[in-house]
Amino acid sequence: MELFHVDINADVGEGVDNEEQLMPFLSSCNIACGGHAGDEGTMRKVVKLAKVHQVKVGAHPSFPDKENFGRQAMEMPYAALFESLKHQVDGLLKILREEQVSLHHVKPHGALYNMAAADKKLAGVVIEVLKTYATPVQLYVPYGSVIADLAVQHNIPIVYEVFADRNYNDDLSLVSRVKKDALIHDVDDMFEHVYRMISMREVKSIDGTNVPIRVDTVCVHGDNSEAIKLVENLWKRLEEKGVKIY
Repeated sequence: MELFHVDINADVGEGVDNEEQLMPFLSSCNIACGGHAGDEGTMRKVVKLAKVHQVKVGAHPSFPDKENFGRQAMEMPYAALFESLKHQVDGLLKILREEQVSLHHVKPHGALYNMAAADKKLAGVVIEVLKTYATPVQLYVPYGSVIADLAVQHNIPIVYEVFADRNYNDDLSLVSRVKKDALIHDVDDMFEHVYRMISMREVKSIDGTNVPIRVDTVCVHGDNSEAIKLVENLWKRLEEKGVKIY
């Protein structure tokens, strides 16, 4: 029997204040660092919790757009976007150094994540930010994306991410949140969705097509109102299936 292993992550520090309940069921986390949510106080609080629970810490930079929670496309000069992303990651890095915690990865948020998956210039801005750090920092990316290919070209270590609570289109893009079937709320449906991706390396799209995919880390959105129930159920059932979570 093949043994499977996977990381479980969540986006945190976004104002929901559920991190204390989430952390026991995470192996990594993505901390909002001021672009779409978060400030020095929230970052420090979540870093301390991650340290206690031995959860790997990542930066979760975004378009600088708290009004729309970073979930709408923004047109801004690439140089300005670079400076904003660099400022966000550096803000978290400062706190991490003070708390003696390492930066494990970077994961863009929201619209920036989705757009950089398909737009080479936007992906390039994210890559250039990572290249400024002397110690290699991993990048969480969607499988088969433009940003994944570009990261490999620039020797940026990548981690393939899938979403436990989101449905997929045939092209592996996420079903738009404006559609009623974008989110997965049922714990059984979510487990089957995730276990298929891990064990069969495929995802059933919203149209019923089985599309090849690779999984290194699974994200449960921390701002999902049912996040605690969903991630706890997922963790326990994966372990029952013999999936090692690390």
